[in-house]
Amino acid sequence: MIRTIFLASLVAYAVLFSIRVEAYDKVNASIVKISVTIRSPDYFAPWNKATPTQSGGTGFVISGKRIVTNAHVVQHASQVYVQPDQSDEKMEAIVESISHGLDLAVLRVTDPDALNNIEPLMVDSEITPLRSEVNVYGYPVGGSQIAITKGVVSRIEYTAIGVNQFGLRAQIDAAINPGSSGGPAISNGKVVGVAFSGLANANSIGYLIHSIELIGFLRDIQDGRCDGNSYVWEYFQPTENLALRARLRLPKGSGGFMVSGIRDPMGNSLKVDDVITKIGPHAIDSQGNVRVGELTLSFLFYCPVVEKDGMVPLTIWREGREIELQCRAPKEIPSVLPSIRGKYPRYFIFGPITFEAATLEVAYSFLASSEWAVQLGARNSPLLSNASTPASETMQELVFIPAALFSHRSTKGYRPPVYCTVKSINQVKIRSLNHLVEFIRDCQDDYLEIEFADLGSEKLVFNRKEMASETEAILTENNIRKQFSDDLIEIWNGGKRK
Repeated sequence: MIRTIFLASLVAYAVLFSIRVEAYDKVNASIVKISVTIRSPDYFAPWNKATPTQSGGTGFVISGKRIVTNAHVVQHASQVYVQPDQSDEKMEAIVESISHGLDLAVLRVTDPDALNNIEPLMVDSEITPLRSEVNVYGYPVGGSQIAITKGVVSRIEYTAIGVNQFGLRAQIDAAINPGSSGGPAISNGKVVGVAFSGLANANSIGYLIHSIELIGFLRDIQDGRCDGNSYVWEYFQPTENLALRARLRLPKGSGGFMVSGIRDPMGNSLKVDDVITKIGPHAIDSQGNVRVGELTLSFLFYCPVVEKDGMVPLTIWREGREIELQCRAPKEIPSVLPSIRGKYPRYFIFGPITFEAATLEVAYSFLASSEWAVQLGARNSPLLSNASTPASETMQELVFIPAALFSHRSTKGYRPPVYCTVKSINQVKIRSLNHLVEFIRDCQDDYLEIEFADLGSEKLVFNRKEMASETEAILTENNIRKQFSDDLIEIWNGGKRK
């Protein structure tokens, strides 16, 4: 009898083990190792690209013979190769679509038949229940084989993922190490998230981009363009304080999130002190959150869900009464300090001076340096103070000086205006790099007088004709191939600003 029970248990274990092995092998076969050659931008010598470096990550095959990974894995990649599990073949791939805001990308191998025998993974379209067990697959540094870490979903929140983009993020109690980025998190046989970061100085905490964001991204790129999600971009504050609630005449027991500032210059439907109480039919609490199943999430979660033709329906409390209105919900708000979003710096060299369009990445690099953060803060640099300023007709983007003046007799006696922001040329306020190039192109004045917005900066005066005639020699002496980035060719040759 005991022998019979033992044999039955052994058979049952063997069957269960075979099922697990089959599932394991099925998932493994859909995971690829990604190898990339990266040419990063050089923000402070924008005519150059940084020295090529080798990097890598993880990806997984989905329907349509596509491979999903993180945007940061393939950003600025000059070459991309994918290698299936248990294969020694590296297949060339291209980046078909990318969302820097959601940190997601889709690759496609150049040989359309290369993935014929790989079964795609299914992506879960539901919100993962808290406490769900997940297995994260990836190729972390330190080995050449797939590593699998097990964790539990401990938190799900709607928060910033990339620059000016929000999304559903899951926290798990499993470490996500370099190289594992882009790997799938599997629960009940489906992808419930994409590994993208870990928490520094903490053990066994990792973050996933939720599968709902992946599904939205795949739907977004069906037309061949990545637009991103819609949001209400204004500034808000909670309405928990009793005096504030009394001042706003909010009904007792009601929730709502108060508009504390207008960020979207076109969003005329909302006003400061408006209190948003509902988005569509979904009630908003005093902290700006909504209930989504068992979760409490930012009301922004519902923006892309209820958005129609660029508008979202809101219920607001204004001056003691409830109002229903349609509010503008654009994909982004143009900023005077935009993100570079995987591109390279835009620049223009004229004589001994280099001009560059400033970006958020440039500002972040200054903030990462305590020395430069203090120096730029002391001179009230717009590179630090204008990070969230919306673009307008009068100021479309900031232009700054990324490098020291090139050696030339015309610079004698000038202090290097390194990292100074251009205010005006010949008393004409500069609105953008395009505007600056067009102004210099058409200028007939004898001199160019360049003034900067930084406190304590000097005015630079150059002989315009001398600058023009010496530019080519300066470029040659400094081994610079191009006077300006490719996007400025048309403007310099007589085209109009876009």
